[in-house]
Amino acid sequence: MTPVIAFGEALVDMLSSRLGAGTDTQETFTPYAGGAPANVAVACARLGVPSQFLGMVGDDTFGHFLVRELKSHGVDISGVVFTQEARTALAFVSRDDVGERTFDFYRPPAADLLYRLEHLPHGVFENPAILHLCSNSLTDPEIADVTLAMATMAKRAGCLVSVDANLRHNLWPGGEADASLVTQLLDGAELLKLSQEELDYLRADHPAESWLSERLAAGVKVILITDGPNDVVIKGVGIDQRIAPPKVEAVDTTAGGDAFIGGLLAELSAHGIDENWQNDADFLHRAVDTACRCGAHAVTRPGAYASLPTHADIEALRNS
Repeated sequence: MTPVIAFGEALVDMLSSRLGAGTDTQETFTPYAGGAPANVAVACARLGVPSQFLGMVGDDTFGHFLVRELKSHGVDISGVVFTQEARTALAFVSRDDVGERTFDFYRPPAADLLYRLEHLPHGVFENPAILHLCSNSLTDPEIADVTLAMATMAKRAGCLVSVDANLRHNLWPGGEADASLVTQLLDGAELLKLSQEELDYLRADHPAESWLSERLAAGVKVILITDGPNDVVIKGVGIDQRIAPPKVEAVDTTAGGDAFIGGLLAELSAHGIDENWQNDADFLHRAVDTACRCGAHAVTRPGAYASLPTHADIEALRNS
C-alpha cells in the first residue's frame, strides 16, 4: 500500500452539547481531537493504510492530548513537533438542528502556524507516498510558503499530491479566504476535493465548467465536488460521473468531508499511484462510492477521530 502523509493543523474541537438554538439547557463543550489534515491521517489509519501526520502542536495539555489520540489510532507521529512558542489551536463548534457546524477558532496565534521546512523528517519523500494538504495552512504568509514548497517537493519526488480546499474563512485576515492563493495550491495537486459552496466562492464570476477546465489544464487529474447529502461529481479528462451518497440522519458533520477524502485516499493507496489511476473509470467510481460511505458514517456520530469508520463500519452501512 502507498503510505499517506498529511500535513497541517491538529487542533482540539470543543463540541457544543446543544443541537440547534432552541433549548434552555446549559451549554457545555466537550474536547475532541480534530483538525482536517489530522482527521484524514486518522481516517486512513483506521482503514489499514500506513499513515503519518506532520505538524506542530503546543507543548501543553491539548497538544499532548492530540498526539496521544493520533498514536492511539495508529498514526505515525514521528513528524509531530512540540513547541513552547505558541499554544495548541482550539475550535469551538456549534451545531444547528441537522448537525451543520459553525466554528469559533482560537487561532492565530497557534502552534501549527510555526512549522517550517527544517522540521520535516529526513527523507520524508524518498519513497512514493500520497501527500495530503488543506488550505488552512495558507492563512499566514510563512506557513503558506511552507505548504506550497512542500507540495512542490513531494511532486518532484514522485509523490501524489492531494488537496482538500476546506475553506474556513474566519481563519483568514479580513474574514475571507485568499482565492488566488488557494487556487495556487489547488493547481499543484493531482487530486482535488472541494464543495459546491467552495467552488462557487473560488470561481467568483467565472463559469463553473470553465474554472474546472482551467484546473485540469494546470495539471489536476481528478476533481471531486461534494454537496452535502447530494450527488458527488467526479471530473477529469474524459470523465464526468455522479455518485449518490447513502441517506443518513446527520448528528455532527465535523469530520464528514475528512472521512470522505480519507476513504478515497485509502482506496487510492491500495490501488497504487501509477500514472494511469485517473483514467480508470471503474476504480474511480468504486473509490468514490467507498468515500461516500465513509463520509455518511462519520456524520452520524459526534466528534472527529471518534466518528471515522473502519472497514467493518463501511460494510455495515453497505448492507443496511
